Amino acid sequence: MPDNLTGNTPSSSSSSTAADLKQLAEHCRTYKGSVMSRSFIQLGNTLGLFLPIVGVMLYAWMHQIYWLYALLILPAGGLVIRLFIIQHDCGHGSFFKSRLANDMTGRFTSIFTFIPYDIWKLGHNIHHAGSGHLGRRGIGDVNTLTVKEFEALSPMRKLYYRAYRHPLTLLVFGPPIYILLLLRLPPIPFAPQKENFNPMPAMRGLKSIMGLNIALAAFYGAACYLFGWQAVLAVYLPIIVTAFGFGQWLFYMQHQYEDTYWKGEGQWAYNEAAVLGSSHYDLPKVLHWFTGNIGFHHIHHLCPGIPNYRLEECHHAGKEMLTGVTRLTIRESLKSIHLALWDEERFKLISFREWRKNHAAAATSA
Repeated sequence: MPDNLTGNTPSSSSSSTAADLKQLAEHCRTYKGSVMSRSFIQLGNTLGLFLPIVGVMLYAWMHQIYWLYALLILPAGGLVIRLFIIQHDCGHGSFFKSRLANDMTGRFTSIFTFIPYDIWKLGHNIHHAGSGHLGRRGIGDVNTLTVKEFEALSPMRKLYYRAYRHPLTLLVFGPPIYILLLLRLPPIPFAPQKENFNPMPAMRGLKSIMGLNIALAAFYGAACYLFGWQAVLAVYLPIIVTAFGFGQWLFYMQHQYEDTYWKGEGQWAYNEAAVLGSSHYDLPKVLHWFTGNIGFHHIHHLCPGIPNYRLEECHHAGKEMLTGVTRLTIRESLKSIHLALWDEERFKLISFREWRKNHAAAATSA
């Protein structure tokens, strides 16, 4: 639904003039940059909760206090998401003032998130540079085809795309397979859809993934030696699976909703894509804390240099300038689960069911 501050329709570019967006972008830039004390406090309270919780889970598992072990899985998974948001901010250079401090912290937190810092940092910044651009899909996003592209596929490739876009693939089975298996393997060179869109350097990705694999083997190997591999696996596997099940949902909802934004070369504009193509996921306060305010994604995309702990205050301070932002509650976001194709004629994401209905109607009319 449109943000209730404006009542404008997010699919209409007329709802946000270039001047309005420029004013909003200038407002956001005043919140850019690390506040060192807040960064240290956030890193400290996140690790200060996460490490003791994992320790209690190990103790509970080894002493067969299974109710306590099970009770702590969800908050531990939430803290992994919060650690990932810190890693994410380091990748944008917004968590600390020093690039070295950001990179060291990002690589350190990757031991707990299992996500290779350097390759993810590069891919995610490519995503920011071309989010909502039809010619720049394929790196750092959920693969989305237009209706015409889907209709041009062979039956086998249609089946593959439908399987890929199924909620069970994207939100249940996909995240643990991607995190635990695919991100442990040497990267396959990216194949973006446009020849003039530079792929990610394969060697840089290889170093990032293999470097993290060595660190994971050393860290968790030592943990297995101390506590036994069964205990380490029983404790950390459900934490990481829980974290990235919910994490993938957040990533999906930030751009995959009915009135999102996709435009081609010559029509795409960065500020417009940031505000109209990124949702304001209005979560309860406790979930905003665990997810590092990533629900204020429209602010984040407009100015990636804002650290996560300043996104909410930037949003509230600029309320009168927020035109066309799509605000979603948890209940409203559930309607987006089956959206899979970008309809270039209607300027919205549609489901396969709606595509079949439109396709049948067009065939009957013809």
